[in-house]
Amino acid sequence: MPKARRIQCLALCVAATMASPALPQNATPVSQQPATAQGTIKSQVNLVNLFVTVRDKKKNIVSDLKKEDFKINEDGQEQKIAFFNKEIALPVTLGLLLDTSGSEQEMLSAIQEGGSRFMNRVLRKGDEAMVMSFASDVDLMSDFTDDKGQLDRAIHRTRIAIPDQGMRAGNPGPVGTRQVTGTALYDAIYLACNEKLATEAGRKALVIVTDADDQGSKVKIEEAVEAAQRTDTVIHILLVIDPRFGGNAGAAHRLADDTGGRVISVNSDKKMEEAYDQISEELRSQYTVGYYPTNTNHDGKFRKIKVEMVNHDLKVLARKGYYAPKE
Repeated sequence: MPKARRIQCLALCVAATMASPALPQNATPVSQQPATAQGTIKSQVNLVNLFVTVRDKKKNIVSDLKKEDFKINEDGQEQKIAFFNKEIALPVTLGLLLDTSGSEQEMLSAIQEGGSRFMNRVLRKGDEAMVMSFASDVDLMSDFTDDKGQLDRAIHRTRIAIPDQGMRAGNPGPVGTRQVTGTALYDAIYLACNEKLATEAGRKALVIVTDADDQGSKVKIEEAVEAAQRTDTVIHILLVIDPRFGGNAGAAHRLADDTGGRVISVNSDKKMEEAYDQISEELRSQYTVGYYPTNTNHDGKFRKIKVEMVNHDLKVLARKGYYAPKE
């Protein structure tokens, strides 16, 4: 794998999609077709699949549930569960996104060590992962691979971005070329989902280590959330906040909650390891719950999903909606 390459081609694709009627010659259009993966809406059968994690009051994973333990509502209408299974072997396509802005410099070593350990633990046969870093720029450190050694090297190549030491401060986000000196979290999510995960199948997740304090992205948080929802990608955030710089816990929770992921606050090396382990456990302890929606219109609209448990003492983690196909 060559050295980390900046995702200029991805940025050009997104820029053309959002702001221009014509694509640059060297850009590939973003697919407008519905994704064929988690929570997929296949126009032929209209099946909606949800990956669901369930925990008890003590936050322990619950792994012995049956179909009858779940209830699903779409836009307030109860849906009949047509498919149910416990997923432990379905391949995972994973993106590890590391915040390398100055506010994370005290934790970078722990972030790297924990990330490598996480990849070694979570990846199994059939899985693939990529590594991206983001500060003012969004860098692809390693494309999708099942090579744990390559992923480990990519993680350890990440460096804290310090623009005044010669790093280019131009953000390769989707709109224009203006200079920024912040943290392009929303741009990183947008690019990862639309340009890397959109064509992937199976379970898809982004694990993001950040303080969630976006400063300089050219897309808004709403667009980042929509990109994840349209590609059926779950966002998990390891929230690392340095009190000297602050963070944005509210943004972190919105990104995770709206896509079916979770936020884990991290304030030490030990907590970092524990957080990676919790996400690893979660990715390997899910249920697949599928239904045929009573609303069969192919109108491209967003539909809200609510997954509930018959036992109200159990807490569900699942995405909150999907975009219907559009004819």
